[in-house]
Amino acid sequence: MNVKIANAPCSWGALEFDLGESAAGYQQVLREMSQAGYVGTELGDWGFMPTDPAELQAALNLEALDLLGAFVPVAFVDPTKHQAGVEAALRVAGLMHAAGYAHAFLVLADENGSIPDRTSQAGRITPDMALSPAQWDTFAAGVSKVAQAVKDQYNMRCVFHHHCGGYVETPDELAELMKRTDPSLLGLCFDTGHYAFGGGDPLAGYMQWKERIWHVHFKDFDHKIGQQATENQWDYFTSVQNGVFCELGKGSVNFAEVKNALTTSGYAGWIVVEQDVLPGMGSPLTCAINNRNYLKTLHL
Repeated sequence: MNVKIANAPCSWGALEFDLGESAAGYQQVLREMSQAGYVGTELGDWGFMPTDPAELQAALNLEALDLLGAFVPVAFVDPTKHQAGVEAALRVAGLMHAAGYAHAFLVLADENGSIPDRTSQAGRITPDMALSPAQWDTFAAGVSKVAQAVKDQYNMRCVFHHHCGGYVETPDELAELMKRTDPSLLGLCFDTGHYAFGGGDPLAGYMQWKERIWHVHFKDFDHKIGQQATENQWDYFTSVQNGVFCELGKGSVNFAEVKNALTTSGYAGWIVVEQDVLPGMGSPLTCAINNRNYLKTLHL
């Protein structure tokens, strides 16, 4: 199976959300990522890593890490935010392109965690909470506008990341967005943990969308914590802080089946391990090592 294994800054608590505590600096994150056996990383939130192309390349080369993607959240449901989304995506794409990583993906997503009802009901989204047809039109048009701008200016590709706490969380919502976007323009970043937390079966989801999947996140989902979230009406952030995304192999995602599906379908992209280890939750390095060792049992 011709894939490489990466990790991401979120596994060290460097998230796009401000949760009141500081994560480790990028030098420590990259050093520990390499130490744990990973060969690639995503960029993290803008400003977490150097925004000068030469400095960024030097930092990654120091730890022999490739750069394969960058997360760009945009409030796509609001048409007045689309142009700002284009500008943010082009800024990130320009940095990666100038640093020599034109093969990297722009990982687009909703501005997750910014909509109160979606944040408060993450993992418990019901059909009545879905966007209206007009809102879907706006959302999909915004995603396509950003993806087209990135392609036109830098010839780089965009994928969309379905994500709990935003407007594209459930399998039905993902299907709606895929239906409304051009498969030659927009790929899918398939995240096993978010798909499970959003109410889906990751294996079934992968098989349904394998032709659109250009990028994969391996994230586990602790269904027991998910049940507690439902019982206690936790919001998205509280669920994460309580470990809803656990170490690989300790949750409900059957990674052996997903790996076999990737192999059968001929997937040859990256697998990015993600486990949101926030400050105070434990040792990110220990979790990263455990996750890498688990994947070795799957011959990855």
